[in-house]
Amino acid sequence: MNQPLAYVHPGAKIAKNVVIEPFTTIHNNVVIGEGTWIGSNVTIMEGARIGKNCSIFPGAVISAVPQDKKFNDEETTTEIGDNTTIRECVTINRGTKDRMKTVVGKNCWIMAYCHIAHDCIVGDNCIFSNNSTLAGHINVGDYVILAGMAAIQQYCSIGNHAFVTGGSMVRKDVPPFVKAGREPLSYVGINSIGLRRRGFNVEKIREIQDIYRILYQKNYNNSQAVAIIEAEMQATAERDEILEFIKNSQRGIMKGYFSSN
Repeated sequence: MNQPLAYVHPGAKIAKNVVIEPFTTIHNNVVIGEGTWIGSNVTIMEGARIGKNCSIFPGAVISAVPQDKKFNDEETTTEIGDNTTIRECVTINRGTKDRMKTVVGKNCWIMAYCHIAHDCIVGDNCIFSNNSTLAGHINVGDYVILAGMAAIQQYCSIGNHAFVTGGSMVRKDVPPFVKAGREPLSYVGINSIGLRRRGFNVEKIREIQDIYRILYQKNYNNSQAVAIIEAEMQATAERDEILEFIKNSQRGIMKGYFSSN
């Protein structure tokens, strides 16, 4: 860690085997775990809590104050889980009094030029491709993939195992296990490839497909579809996760896609 061309505030708590490259600045009230590598020209500001074995590439800015006019210099944090990679020029802002923290989970891969705004909670094992942007107060589940240049509106939620196609504008909540695409953003099927890769068997994938057929392809409104799913589909962890997501949605879930042909 003894890099004379980097500045590390004496109040920062840095594990002994952290590598800090030249021209990086680490402010006060920062904690960095064992085995983490921090590239050149990174800025890590007050409130950062970075886990073990992370990689942070040049130009990233972690835990800058929120881009929120309501922010009143409250003491908040940015928390990054173990084994997460943050590529070039990513910006992650710390929380406000709403949640007091911004969180990126374990084993995530945040590619170049992504932005994660204040009070976002991102789960584990997520992949955000280049230039993906999260506004404030967003919830992202585990194993979510955002393709390049996806933009998520504030207060939206994205469920576990969802896939959002490149260039998408996400204005509504995206339920678990689905693929989201087109404009306006719509249901375009379940994320069957991702689910297979993560060990979901054929029967489980078919069950999830059947649930979403009721929700999106039978011309029911959401309340009718939920009632039918509860009445006709066997109670499983996946069924209940989907139903809970729909019932708890604050912005409303994205619509189904209906062809004009």
